[in-house]
Amino acid sequence: MGRYVIRRLLQMVPVFIGTTFLIFVMVYALGDPVAAMFGDKAPDPATAAQIRHAMYLDHPLPAQYVHYMKQIFTGDFGTSASGQPVTELMGTAFPVTIRLTLVAFVIEAVAGVGLGLVAGLRRGRLADSGVLAFTLIVVAVPTFVTGYLLQYFFGVKWHIADPAVAEGAPIGDLIMPGLVLAGVSLAYVARLTRTSVAENSRADYLRTAVAKGLPRRRVVTVHLLRNSLIPVVTFLGTDVGALMGGAVVTERIFNIHGVGYQLYQGILRQNPPTVVGFVTILVIIFLAANLLVDLLYAVLDPRIRYA
Repeated sequence: MGRYVIRRLLQMVPVFIGTTFLIFVMVYALGDPVAAMFGDKAPDPATAAQIRHAMYLDHPLPAQYVHYMKQIFTGDFGTSASGQPVTELMGTAFPVTIRLTLVAFVIEAVAGVGLGLVAGLRRGRLADSGVLAFTLIVVAVPTFVTGYLLQYFFGVKWHIADPAVAEGAPIGDLIMPGLVLAGVSLAYVARLTRTSVAENSRADYLRTAVAKGLPRRRVVTVHLLRNSLIPVVTFLGTDVGALMGGAVVTERIFNIHGVGYQLYQGILRQNPPTVVGFVTILVIIFLAANLLVDLLYAVLDPRIRYA
């Protein structure tokens, strides 16, 4: 196991370098950060040249990337357009988005697996058809439409929940945004669980467990569900990074000042340090989630061994 973890960590290094370099080139090639600082006013050439030199923008992109990565490893992610260090923005934004992601992840995992299990056990019946129709509708409706509809009905018309998240983003206020954020992923988890449960319900090991006279609850939870969760765990693990990165729309709708909000502001103001810094942390989270998923395989299926 230890050798496998070390090998996977070494494999992550080129992935991390390639991903961050691609993002770095895309962001810094989109526009001139110095010109964006001055807005509609044209900066003085001497002043602009001095700022570019201070920001290391007068060097080729590969040299800029190496310089930027050196700064990151020392904890310096640069300065935002407002003059605030990017690390301070991260300190306020990431805790909010992490809480939102956890709420969405719990909703996605619990509701998705539950609906998929019900549909898989009753394949071809009314419950199965209802789950398939529900998930199809959820996937078909865009996230921003779902968000505005829930905000209007539950927050404005019926006063069941607050239409906007309060400062500090308490967990109670994140239930509705978390439901919006988890909607599409929940549908995919339900469909994936349904397919996996339906396939494994015809497996020989399950018929053997039933023939032994084991209680139905034990057959379903220990034998059927445990083996059916392997592809679901793969999707859930990779979806953690997608939930955090995909919170831009949800955070804009519910006025949540998290990672999505800061990324939007960074792109809008053409502030590369903010965009690249936040995306770099998201890449690390995504890679760590993938490693955790690989290690969970052995927990779900003892037959899996790591060399």
